[in-house]
Amino acid sequence: MPFKDLTFVDLTHVLSPAIPSWDGNCGFRHDLRDDYDPTAPYQVRTYGIHMQAGMGTHIDAPAHFIPGGRCINDLNLQELIAPCIVMNVSDQMHERYSLSVEDIESFETQNGVIPPGCFVIVYTGWEQYWTTPEKYRNNLVYPSLSKDAAQALLDRGIVGLGIDTLSPDRPEDGFLVHQLILGADKYIVENVANALELPSVGAYTLACPLKIEWGTESPIRLVGMS
Repeated sequence: MPFKDLTFVDLTHVLSPAIPSWDGNCGFRHDLRDDYDPTAPYQVRTYGIHMQAGMGTHIDAPAHFIPGGRCINDLNLQELIAPCIVMNVSDQMHERYSLSVEDIESFETQNGVIPPGCFVIVYTGWEQYWTTPEKYRNNLVYPSLSKDAAQALLDRGIVGLGIDTLSPDRPEDGFLVHQLILGADKYIVENVANALELPSVGAYTLACPLKIEWGTESPIRLVGMS
């Protein structure tokens, strides 16, 4: 597709020390090291970055939950560049909402069967709380997917799953969606931003993680194209 004919959407939240996280302290630091020192041989500004790998808009590789699973550096471009489906369920959203098989079937009635090879983003509307980290974290209670819905998406041959919450499953549910999706050698993207700027069908996404050897998670720049 010619780039001039495409609309690009940034599906990525900005990294900063204030973003929501699992324990309420994301640990992100962007520390100034050099600041155009006039006495130095070269006047430059440089920073050091300190953070956990799974912060902000980020990707989970299979090895995150699966011993012997593929790591970040094993993911290939053919799966990181994929047709994208956006399932908007925000009209049903509440903190304990879980995407169901019926929700998937309802989407397919309106938009057609989800074809193999797609990256599926579940838009719950929880993104609205991103700038209120305590509410976004919400004691780790947030919209997610049911185990059966995750299996239904795998049955349709998806390459990955994205969601606009901290996780596609809640700790209280035992992270069954992580185990299913990653156990099937697929990837998960959490804290997706701006998904509603993409159409329900017909777009593509490009996920660009840091190519970290033995990495199980990585921050990404997630780009939508339609």
